[in-house]
Amino acid sequence: MQKIVILNGGVGNFSNVQKAINGIISNNIEDIKTADKLILPGVGSFGAVSKNISHLKEYILEHIDKNKPFLGICLGMQMLFESSEEDEGEGLSYLPGKVVKFKNMKVPHIGWNDVEIIKESPIFKGISSESFFYFVHSYYVVTEEKFVISYTNYESKGNICKFVSSIQKGYVFGVQFHPEKSSENGIKLLDNFKKL
Repeated sequence: MQKIVILNGGVGNFSNVQKAINGIISNNIEDIKTADKLILPGVGSFGAVSKNISHLKEYILEHIDKNKPFLGICLGMQMLFESSEEDEGEGLSYLPGKVVKFKNMKVPHIGWNDVEIIKESPIFKGISSESFFYFVHSYYVVTEEKFVISYTNYESKGNICKFVSSIQKGYVFGVQFHPEKSSENGIKLLDNFKKL
């Protein structure tokens, strides 16, 4: 049986992710070293999670370097990048880019919104473009187009911001939305990740 480890950044309730994925919640280095797949959910602030997982950074990157699947959810996706306007603290710096705040818009962007899939990806298998997922965030990722697999438009105060809602590099995936709160589409996405 495969071992899926859900990393605890120290903030948030990860039981929904655990229930959907049938994994174990652990920050134990041995668990990370022997994991088939890693998931980093994120609730809270960039700085707090950065601090809480700093001692695990090399083991997470080692897992990724072995081409083992990794999924970052919401703040967990943002942690794949270098830095954030939200806080001091370093991300995993696995991907080039930064995390910026929505400007002149109501924050957080909260609720259901559609996701425009621009590239085929195994995590979106069986999920059509423009499907709806559940979001809660005030910050979003700015990165190179080659890593982007979907965009979402956020409309607020007469402004529209088209932001990156999911990314992929090899077996590393990140989603800005919360699949564990996104009903059938979210469960399907997590199931696709399990089957990688």
